[in-house]
Amino acid sequence: MKAVVQDRYGGWDALEFREVDQPVPAPGEVLVRVRAASVNAYDWHLMHGDPKIARMSFGLRRPRAAIRGRDFAGVVEAVGGAVKGLAPGDEVYGEADGAFAEFVCVADGAVDRKPAALTFEQAAAMPLAANTALIGLRDVARVRPGQTVLVNGASGGVGTFAVQIAKAYGAEVSGVCSTRNAELVRSLGADHVIDYTREDFTRTGRRYEVVLDLVGNRSLGDFRRALTPDGTLVLSGGGFYEGGSLLGPMKLFFKRGMLAPFVRQRLLELPARQSKENLAALRDLVESGKVTPVVERTYPLSEAAEAIRHLEVEHARAKIVVVV
Repeated sequence: MKAVVQDRYGGWDALEFREVDQPVPAPGEVLVRVRAASVNAYDWHLMHGDPKIARMSFGLRRPRAAIRGRDFAGVVEAVGGAVKGLAPGDEVYGEADGAFAEFVCVADGAVDRKPAALTFEQAAAMPLAANTALIGLRDVARVRPGQTVLVNGASGGVGTFAVQIAKAYGAEVSGVCSTRNAELVRSLGADHVIDYTREDFTRTGRRYEVVLDLVGNRSLGDFRRALTPDGTLVLSGGGFYEGGSLLGPMKLFFKRGMLAPFVRQRLLELPARQSKENLAALRDLVESGKVTPVVERTYPLSEAAEAIRHLEVEHARAKIVVVV
């Protein structure tokens, strides 16, 4: 099968479109013929091996997962012996390393039927990004109706879902983005749009009950200044490449861990956790009309490196999708 493979850390020139062996599903795995896969900040962080401390989990000298890509949507080709509820021919979406390929094997617990009304391209845009927003708002921040929620990075892949999900939970939502993305964020349902080129949300005097940070570009003190005295800050790890940093946005995590026990405000981290149950919850949000994926641009599989470059360098809005 064709796939986008990486044998060393580096830039886009480290990615090679070539023939590799087709994976075989183990018991408890599903083999999916990929129809579309989306690009995430995760892909360029893993491509660069940045921040360097993350290589403890990525792989010390080269990525352990040689094929790039994480989100996918496609058709079930085969199922392992222990899989129940899915069969060949089912249209599915989910999350697994190796999605920039014609086929991917995924654990049964990280794949589910895709929303029927969505195209494969739209469905592929959802798993990692929408799941991140769902966990951050529903599970970590525990957003309630009427709360004020600020999303820093509202026009990005996770941010476009976060604005919609926060609105679905009845929050009053403020989205931080650039001038060119203001109308997009408003169209997603944001009650207020803050153009960071003209206004610093940490210095307006307004305080929010929940701040979901998807960028990692401000200090912990800045974020705390934007919170109510008992508000909740949720840190996701950041969505930009610093050019070979040791800690990158992880610095905020370390500072949070030292300060959190001593302050009234809830300073929390957003964990990465895949589940079939969350994919089903996201499908329900789509089918109820409360969430709609936004795809800015698509690229063929052979141009996946250019898709990653566009996301990293051009500050793409919403989601970039690779079509297989």
